[in-house]
Amino acid sequence: MNMAKEIQLRPKVNVSSYIHFLLNYRNKFKEQQPSIYLGFQEFSRKCSEKWRSISKHEKAKYEALAKLDKARYQEEMMNYVGKKKKRRKRDPHAPRRPPSSFLLFCQEHYAQLKRENPDWSVVQVAKASGKMWSAKADIEKQPYEQRAAALRAKYHEDLKVYHAQRKARKNSLRGLAKNQRRRSGQAKSDNAGGSN
Repeated sequence: MNMAKEIQLRPKVNVSSYIHFLLNYRNKFKEQQPSIYLGFQEFSRKCSEKWRSISKHEKAKYEALAKLDKARYQEEMMNYVGKKKKRRKRDPHAPRRPPSSFLLFCQEHYAQLKRENPDWSVVQVAKASGKMWSAKADIEKQPYEQRAAALRAKYHEDLKVYHAQRKARKNSLRGLAKNQRRRSGQAKSDNAGGSN
């Protein structure tokens, strides 16, 4: 009889329709041309070109595989009793990362897009913002990039101050702990000396 606890492995994460296509394409490529080796970048480029060229009907097969895989993953996660990943708590004193130039652009145009299209979801507004951003010329993006650079510089300064304060707090706590140990050691020696 096996007394050791059985270790349950975390379920394999589901993958997208494109990844299903990529894996299938790689296997076919290896079968058809076993002597040819393509580097990762070159193969990825070929694969993405092929993905863009296939019909919607063919893509639907891979999307169906992705849906099945997602359902499998969700079902396995419901039955999974192992450790769940815990998110590390963010220090409330730490400075927040600054937004990118694109996020600054989105923040500025969100209200306008939402006013013009009140029935749009957040995702639809984000997609529209992305299209607007990619249509902008580099010179039009420059003010946002300058603001983002200034915010990044301020963030790095704040981060240096935060790390210095954190280090000082740790050192002062270590000093307090050291003093307490020293005092408790003296008290023990005084008690031992006084009882003789």
